[in-house]
Amino acid sequence: MTYSAGIIGTGGIAGMGILGMHDEDEIGQKKVRASHAGGYDAADGVELVAVADVDEEKLDRFGEAWDIPESGRYVGHAAMLDAEDLDVVSVCTPSYLHADHVVDAARSAADPALVWCEKPIASSVSDAETMVETCAETETELLVNHSFRFTSKLRRLRELVREDEIIGEVQSVATQFRMELLRNSTHLLDTLVYLLDDRAAQVSGYITGENEAVDSLQAAERVDDAGGGGFVVMDDGAFVTIDCTIPRAESSMTLNFIGSEGKLYLNNDDGEWRYWRLEDGDHVEEPLPGIEGAWTWDEDYRDAFANAASDIVSVLDGEMANPSTGEEATRSLEIIAGFYISHYTGGQVSIPLDRPLRDVTITSW
Repeated sequence: MTYSAGIIGTGGIAGMGILGMHDEDEIGQKKVRASHAGGYDAADGVELVAVADVDEEKLDRFGEAWDIPESGRYVGHAAMLDAEDLDVVSVCTPSYLHADHVVDAARSAADPALVWCEKPIASSVSDAETMVETCAETETELLVNHSFRFTSKLRRLRELVREDEIIGEVQSVATQFRMELLRNSTHLLDTLVYLLDDRAAQVSGYITGENEAVDSLQAAERVDDAGGGGFVVMDDGAFVTIDCTIPRAESSMTLNFIGSEGKLYLNNDDGEWRYWRLEDGDHVEEPLPGIEGAWTWDEDYRDAFANAASDIVSVLDGEMANPSTGEEATRSLEIIAGFYISHYTGGQVSIPLDRPLRDVTITSW
């Protein structure tokens, strides 16, 4: 059978291009494959049949680009969810709207079996928890689009680190990625969570207050989201440093893992992954078993959306478990919220967050 899909929000990640990733002259004007619509188009077993947006001009531009008939274009997500019978709903709106749109989709007459939500999962931990709880109550899978999880290289690396324990017990991790924390660095933190299968215990943070997207997005108003970072102590004792203070043009996505039996160096911007096995007190470099080359934005990120859509079909067919759950996505959001709370209170923050702190909202686009 072919599953039917709808998209809420017809902006960049839905299918019309992202600043910093695509040609600025084409963004918003033509379809881009590295997107939710591109994923549906590339995958077998699922078809995009409906889209919704509050901006009619954007809605029609998207519909024309992706060949969605006028009958499948809806002004406002409520109209689409009332009229369509959908198996999958993509939520591609700004992060502060994710909670409302995921909850509305899960409880709607459209009755989707799965909601594919953009990252970060939400703007507050309490919103994320509401999304997870609502989807559980309605028996709706909540799959969060942390794209790196949908690449074969990172999945293989996860097996090597977590199952084969090629670096032994992870003791220290040093990471760097571009600002801002919610808009971009959620990718870095989710990669950390994915590879370690661990939860933060203590967080200490610093916020720069700088947001380069204000200019690049030509935003009319500022948001809370900014560059920042700090340190995280994971619940197994691993010590992690996070630096997401650098503008996009000057940054690299790097993760350096030190373990009891080896170390890993990952640089996704320069396409360099390296592994050393600890032998008699010396680090001996070896190839990563089952991985040729390194993760790259041009190859792996481009294919991640098609892979995600194919995984969605497999989840709906009952052939695989959800590879990117809301519960796991909440772990990376907890760390980001902890950084903000720590910065503005001047103290360390324990996770899980106490109830009032779970309600702290960080605005972003």
